[in-house]
Amino acid sequence: MENLSVEEKRRIVEETIEKYMKYLNPGLARLYKFANLTTVEWRGEGAKVFDIFGEAYIDCIGGFGVFNVGRNHPRVVERVIEQLQRLPLSSRTLFNKHQADLAEMLAAITPGNLQYSFFCNSGAEAVEGALKLARLYTKRKKFVSALGGFHGKTFGALSVSGRDVYKKPFEPLLPGTEQVPFNDLKAMERAVDEDTAAVILEPIQGEGGVILPSSEYLKGVREICTRKGALLILDEVQTGLGRTGKMFACEHYGVVPDILTLAKGLGGGVVPLGAFVSTAEIWQVFEDNPLIHSSTMGGNPLSCVAGIETLKVLQEEDIPAQAAAKGAYLLEKLEELQREFPEIIQEVRGLGLLIGVELFDADAASLLAMEMAQRKVLVAYTLNNPRVIRLEPPLTITREEIDTVLSALYDALRGVQAIVQEVRG
Repeated sequence: MENLSVEEKRRIVEETIEKYMKYLNPGLARLYKFANLTTVEWRGEGAKVFDIFGEAYIDCIGGFGVFNVGRNHPRVVERVIEQLQRLPLSSRTLFNKHQADLAEMLAAITPGNLQYSFFCNSGAEAVEGALKLARLYTKRKKFVSALGGFHGKTFGALSVSGRDVYKKPFEPLLPGTEQVPFNDLKAMERAVDEDTAAVILEPIQGEGGVILPSSEYLKGVREICTRKGALLILDEVQTGLGRTGKMFACEHYGVVPDILTLAKGLGGGVVPLGAFVSTAEIWQVFEDNPLIHSSTMGGNPLSCVAGIETLKVLQEEDIPAQAAAKGAYLLEKLEELQREFPEIIQEVRGLGLLIGVELFDADAASLLAMEMAQRKVLVAYTLNNPRVIRLEPPLTITREEIDTVLSALYDALRGVQAIVQEVRG
């Protein structure tokens, strides 16, 4: 395939776009074409993705948090290939060594006394399982979450997410859900009552626009849950596994959840893998009927060896510390750009390599993303706040690549500035 002629590659691109229009998602195809992203991704390495023509793009979307150890990390790929040739999927009737080993590793690195894990395929599945576990343990029905939060697009996960544009077309959703403003402890105090099974929050709202909690917020929510007998579920699907400069974002705030959800980076950017993790006390409710919650593909040997090697790489290469140092540098440089383009950039905020650049309106953010793509840097706006461009690259991105991103961003901002000035006359 690598020896294809330019004409053959162009034909593949045209056919792929046509098949998107006919068989996949015409609206998404039109969106990509509008953004002039009319090429086909072909291979990845580190912080870069290459299209079919060999053009390199620095990936500052990072699969929305998937490529924490970089694209195609050789150690993860090697383990997956070995397992693929040996036994990729489980019989579901015999013990699975790799699942047991991964669960042990998660018990060792997760905060507090979280001990037991259930493995699935995605963040939304992890959230679904966490909600079911909370209801089963507390024998309560209600869930409280935050406006602007994002937990997935399956029915339960969508029900506790916080943007109506994704929810209203599918109502009625899960009953007994309530959203309150993020960072508002008084609203949380009023919402959590004797019927609340759990509060579910992202420690840092990702799709909400990279919204950081106040220093007292998560501790305050923890106290409210403990006092009122509700569980605290922290959704670390996007913030976990080194993204914010620590292994888990909740560690920045000294808070331990009752249930933790993970996915995205857990599979090393090679195999889909999600999990929810909880305490021995809470997990006891699964003992009477150990098949009350199950997943045919969840915890398969292929994904678990990817997860095991990913956790080893994260720790042995000290990737959380890399994210902290690189993120601090990038944030400092972005703040300089904010001062230079105050009429375009309203705010820059983030932690580690989860950074949001908020522009004055959504159209400007879309325009900036397109300008960046033309400069071979991939960025995207956050789903629940389209004014915010996220910078969420693989945590292995180099300092030189960060400088290239910053240079491209400066040029793109000048381009947006010129267009804005022309429109304003």
